[in-house]
Amino acid sequence: MSNHLLSLLSQWYPEKDNTEWVLGTVFKTEGPCYRKAGAMMLFNRYGQQLGMLSGGCLESDIQRHAKKVMATGQAMTTVYDSQDEDDLSFQLGIGCGGTVHIMLQPIAADNDYLALDTLYQQLSTRKSGHYLQRIPRHGDEIDASFVPSAATHRLRSDKDTIGEWVKEGEQTWLKTFVQPPVHLMIAGGGFDAIPLANLAHQLGWNITLWDPRPANARREHFKQVETILRSPAESLGTYCHKHNVDAAIVMTHSVTLDARALNALKDSTIRYLAMLGPAHRRDEVLTVAKLSLSQFPCKLHGPAGLQLGAALPEGIAISMLSECIAIINNANALSFSGAVSE
Repeated sequence: MSNHLLSLLSQWYPEKDNTEWVLGTVFKTEGPCYRKAGAMMLFNRYGQQLGMLSGGCLESDIQRHAKKVMATGQAMTTVYDSQDEDDLSFQLGIGCGGTVHIMLQPIAADNDYLALDTLYQQLSTRKSGHYLQRIPRHGDEIDASFVPSAATHRLRSDKDTIGEWVKEGEQTWLKTFVQPPVHLMIAGGGFDAIPLANLAHQLGWNITLWDPRPANARREHFKQVETILRSPAESLGTYCHKHNVDAAIVMTHSVTLDARALNALKDSTIRYLAMLGPAHRRDEVLTVAKLSLSQFPCKLHGPAGLQLGAALPEGIAISMLSECIAIINNANALSFSGAVSE
């Protein structure tokens, strides 16, 4: 399952009254840490863990503290310092070398489920907003709320979703921007689109697949896709606007269909637009479509993807999705380690 918050909440929501639950949240970090402030995770009485607050290093110990919260009904905070010789994370030789502060809050009907039910409904309808959690002190009431964004949904970089502290009198709140997962449209339902759809699903993305040809985009091959469209290409721009599509990859393997899709998408507000195939084919499609590169809402990435040297559909899918993630996050897609000489 994806670690996107919507995926976690979709598993929690049907079971919210069937057992005790605790919300774990990173509310502060110092130095290098795997997750940043605002990262959330769910624990229940049966030991089920949804999501992650570290690279898998600390979750078992956090679960132990979560059981205390279930037993007492009181929120608590805990700290893991991988530089402290007396700390568990140091003794086990785990962690990234930083310090992570975690708050654990019980989720129950009498605290309005920490507004997680509202948050789930909002994300399910592709609405974004701010989630506010009171950072607990001794004697504080447990409190959380969700404030929907007044603006139309516009996907933000992951860097913009890191939680920040907000002071209100003597109270301190963690304010985290939350948004629905990326909505990807794949124009073209050939067999090479299958790994692309599957990998996007593993990322937790919402996927729409368009192909008007009856032999393509068959449901039995695209079980992970939420929506399959058979409508005329001219409807794609309206669909993208209505359903907040963030990215589109055109890969019909038909010059005519690619041209019709690009013509429809030129009036959308998508952040990432890519087309499969070499540069000369891109130029051929643009000529048929009677379009220029300046007419699109964003840069047309054609050929699509990063130069990974991939030759098979799975590797090409990784290449395209990697480029899409980099564009959405305003990242340079370079290696973290830089050039390494042999």
